[in-house]
Formats: sequence, C-alpha cells, structure tokens
Amino acid sequence: MYQRALTKNTLFYGDNLDILRQYVAAESIDLIYLDPPFNSNRNYNVLYKEESGSESTSQIKAFEDTWHWNRETEEQYRALVARGAKLGTLLEALVSVNGRNQMTAYLVMMAIRLVELHRVLKPTGSLYLHCDPTASHYLKMILDCLFGAEHYQNELVWCYETGGRAKSNFPRKHDIIFWFGKTKDCKFYYDAVALQRDPSTMHEPILTDEDDRPYQRNVKNGKEYRYYLDKGVLPNDWWIDLQALNPSAKERLGYPTQKPLTLLERILQASSNPGDIVLDPFCGCGTTIHAAQKLGRIWVGIDITPLATTLIKSRLYSAFKLEAKKDYDLLGEPVTLADAQHLALQDRYQFQWWALGLLPAYPYGGQGDSKQGKKGSDKGIDGIMTFRDSGEAEKRIIVQVKSGKVSSRDIRDLSGTIEREKNAVLGVFITLEPPSRNMELEILEIGPWRSTVWQKDYPKIQILTIEQLLNGAKVQFPGTDTTLKQAQREEPNLGEQKALL
Repeated sequence: MYQRALTKNTLFYGDNLDILRQYVAAESIDLIYLDPPFNSNRNYNVLYKEESGSESTSQIKAFEDTWHWNRETEEQYRALVARGAKLGTLLEALVSVNGRNQMTAYLVMMAIRLVELHRVLKPTGSLYLHCDPTASHYLKMILDCLFGAEHYQNELVWCYETGGRAKSNFPRKHDIIFWFGKTKDCKFYYDAVALQRDPSTMHEPILTDEDDRPYQRNVKNGKEYRYYLDKGVLPNDWWIDLQALNPSAKERLGYPTQKPLTLLERILQASSNPGDIVLDPFCGCGTTIHAAQKLGRIWVGIDITPLATTLIKSRLYSAFKLEAKKDYDLLGEPVTLADAQHLALQDRYQFQWWALGLLPAYPYGGQGDSKQGKKGSDKGIDGIMTFRDSGEAEKRIIVQVKSGKVSSRDIRDLSGTIEREKNAVLGVFITLEPPSRNMELEILEIGPWRSTVWQKDYPKIQILTIEQLLNGAKVQFPGTDTTLKQAQREEPNLGEQKALL
C-alpha cells in the first residue's frame, strides 16, 4: 500500500475502496461528506428477496445504484465478520435475519468503506453521511459500531418541497444526514453557520427590547431566556431553508442526485476551516468539490464513473478556470492510447464520457436535463461546449465521440447536426482511430466559420484524436475569456468564515 497525506486538490477515478486503501493515510482528513448511491424507489419485496450470489461482480455505473449479493460481497462480508467487534456481530445478525439480498449487499458495501473512512479521519474530524429513510436506520447502526454511539452528534433532517406528490402515502420530502465525530473533540464552528433566518421559518414570535434589538423569548422553569437575533441564529437539526434543486435551477448540471451548493457550504463551514482537507468518496457531479474550492478547503474527490469525473472537470473549469493536471491532480483515468483502447473495449459509453472530459465538454443533454448521461438516442450529439463571442448570444459547440471505425460520412452527419441545432456554429469530432484523408477533405469542403466579432476564421468542424488530446491538443474557438456554460463563475473564499445567508 502507498498511503500518504494528500496536500493538493486531487480527483480520483476508480473504486473508492481501493483508492482509500492505496492512497489515503490514516488520520489525514478533516471532514468527510458522502452521498452514496441507493435506489430508494426499489420495491421492498425486491430489496429483501434472497439472491443466489451467482451474479458477476456489479460495477457501479452512473444512476444504476442497485446492489446484488455476489462473490465479492460474500468475501467482504466474511472479512468484516472475521474482524469481530461490534460491526462484525451486527452484520452477521442483519444477514441472519434479512438474508443475502440487495439490501444487505448494500450494507456490506457501505460497511467496508466506512471502516476505511473512519481510519483516514483525523481525531478532530467529522463524517456526514447523506442518505434517505430507505436504509438510514441500518446505516445509523453501522456508524454507531464504528464511531461509537457517544460520538454521534446529530441526525440532520433536510426537508424540501420539490418533486412529485404521492397519492397512496404521505409525500416523502426529506433526506437524512448523520453527523458523527471521530472523537469528542470534533470541530464545530457555531459562528460560521449561525445566520439571520427568515422570520417565516421561526415558530417563536420575534420581539424587540428597549434598544430595538430583535430577540426570541423562551421560558424554562419560570425563568426567561432571550436569544438575540442580531448575533445570528443557529439552524435547528431540521433544515427547511435549503430547497432541493428544481429542474430549471441555474446550477443544475443534469445529474439526478445533485445536491444544492448551499447545503454543502453549510456542512463545510460547520465542521472545517479554510485549508482543511475535505473528502467526498462518492463525489458524483462534484458539489462537495465545488463548495470546498469556493471556501478555500483542500479537496479530495473519488468516483468510479467517467461521467462523474467529466462533469467535475467541466464544472471546475467553468466556475474557477481550473484545469486537470495543471491546477489539481487527476489520478486513475486513462493516460495512454492503450488505456483508452482498453476502456473503449470494456464499455463504449464510459469511454465516451471519459473522452468528453478531455476537452472538457458537458455530456448531452446539458443544464437541467435529467437524461444527461443516460444511454440511448443522442440525436448525433454526445457533448456540448458553449462560448460567448464577446457579449453576443451564447453559441454552442457540438461534440461527437467515436471509438470505432470512422469515415467522411461521419463528418457530413456532424455538419448536418450543427445546421439543425439552435445556436450551434462549430463541431468537434473526437476519434480513437486516425482520421482518413477523405475526412480531412470533407472538412475543407465544408469550410470555416467566421467570428464577426474577432474577424477570424475557425474550422467549422475540428477532428481531434484521443492521442492528440492526451498530448494536450485543444479545441479552437473565439476569445480568451470564453467559458463553459453550466457552472457559474466563482471566486474562492480564502478568508474568514462567513454566515451562509
């Protein structure tokens, strides 16, 4: 094992269990937030149906968060039971009562990773585990075993109003976030998260004293206590002031489980300082990373899907102009042509998402589109880049990725897609195989696109091979101040902690 204290922003592509064991030193992380995948919409009868264990090892794919009991699960389960102690006893009891099924497979997957997360956390560190009521009761028991019930801090209930309405039961409109400290000395910064709350969210009346200072009054055992609001009010353990992202939210990236940036900012400000190291082992579309960068924390993100790392790379470039390998370490992704060829043979969709991250481009269908990253018809579009021609209306660059044989017909198809799509003016054709001479001639025949602002011609369609991209090739488009669309530009806050609202 090669474990080290990470001191630079780092994005890992791969299985977080392997990465934690190989790269992350014991007691080196200040704060861990994780929002692990779990398909809460599965029928409970399916979740608890006994499984044979004969399925091959399931790979964690974007949005396919159903777990199965297989050979790897059995091995991990036996290893945890062999450890003894409370966790092994608990898991043995859960499997004995519930059987070997999707729910217990999920719990084994989580337990073996939480063992490593507990190991890497500093004595003053905290872990925030985000989940929903489907498995929260089991996860709380696992956390009690690993961290000790005495180090349990809060069950935070995040309430929201977005989404559909059930007719057969009360609408399910909350998530659970368990907060555990590594020890009793875990950090908590009251002043950083105390805020002047909207009076409509307060149950107690707001009064004023002789100096017109607003306060709330509480009476205990006949004695009056005053809480002055100009000093800030700490949120309760049920959060109703942070809404989930609606489909049209500006920060939405099309990732189904994306959480609002304000939620992560509150957690980071509550339990970390600028310069502290924040880890998200299931970092998805990178909201934790975005919040950490904005608030001046060092961040470590891990995800096993190229879709996630592509979104994160694009998001960091959009919001902070950060580039992989130049401004932060990127480990685990293909770095050679042979690596790329191997990935393409394994899964062409994973290859496609990874290739888009080399530009970086956002996977189709873009901001607010819940179909982003899903397999199926793409209308000739795999990814999107956008730019503004010095204040003019936003323009789009259509990206196609091919991992197999290519021909001049592909170039003509891309040209047609550009003509069809609104505000599209350029196209990028990413290919694993070298382009043919006929493809290059087709591009010359199509001709350039001219920027009327910059008075400059750009190839309307640009061919970039994977080998060229790995060697640093870039897309040509107007301006030095161009940005990708989806993430708003941010300036990192490296100073003192401030209230969120």
